[in-house]
Amino acid sequence: MNTKKVWFITGASKGLGLTLVKKLLAEGFSVAATSRNRQSLITAIGEENKTFLPIEMDLTKNQDVKKAIAVTINHFGKVDVLVNNAGYSQIGTLEELSEEEVEKNFIVNVFGSLNVIRNATPYLRNQNSGHIFNIASIGGYTGNFAGFGIYCSTKFAVAGFTEALAEEMKPFGVHTTLVYPGYFRTNFLAEGSVQTPDNPIKAYKTAREMEQAHLKDMNGNQPNDPEKAAKIFIALSKKEQPPVHFFMGEDAYHYANLKIETIQNAMAENKTLATSTGFNK
Repeated sequence: MNTKKVWFITGASKGLGLTLVKKLLAEGFSVAATSRNRQSLITAIGEENKTFLPIEMDLTKNQDVKKAIAVTINHFGKVDVLVNNAGYSQIGTLEELSEEEVEKNFIVNVFGSLNVIRNATPYLRNQNSGHIFNIASIGGYTGNFAGFGIYCSTKFAVAGFTEALAEEMKPFGVHTTLVYPGYFRTNFLAEGSVQTPDNPIKAYKTAREMEQAHLKDMNGNQPNDPEKAAKIFIALSKKEQPPVHFFMGEDAYHYANLKIETIQNAMAENKTLATSTGFNK
């Protein structure tokens, strides 16, 4: 009898999700992998079998997600580890992105993850065990990247609801880990994955420079290895008390420390004025 954990992973047909699925299967875990196209999962990983369940799922449709979770429970009998990995980067300044471009990024990155959480947590609560990984980004902790404000804000939202989720699920023995990855060498910045503004404004030179730095210089040269990330997820899932916050990659640590230093300096410099709000001041 296979006593290893059952994983449910979104956005599993490429990038970090695909690497994680392959690593898990190689180590004998059971995996339900979701994508908008089931065939892409079969092509990348293989046919359905006792330990691998490829599922076609539209993350943005709650009923579709509910069905996928139910199919997984029916196939494996349980879900132990949930990985909210699906998402994409929308590049563009706040002025130049349309309402539709902004909403789409939030629908996938934020509301899609909430659909999964909403439908998976009843099972995790009832079994009094489990582990939820919500994948944010270092851009969900520090957002000072011109042209990436909307993407970063979606990941800030993920960070916000994950901190609350960790407290909500704690009484049920369910662990929650918010992962802030740095730059990993996947196709995340490749054409077809990342989205650029439909109507760019020439005046935003800094944003265009940042955009090109990511699409041309950074793409294919990211410093972090997705194979090592997969090993980290497995290691975290085995911890008795896994962390709620996990910064992944030296670059993630670098940017996080810069943000922390900036905040601490701003608080120290403005403490007298900022704390003068009390009635007794």
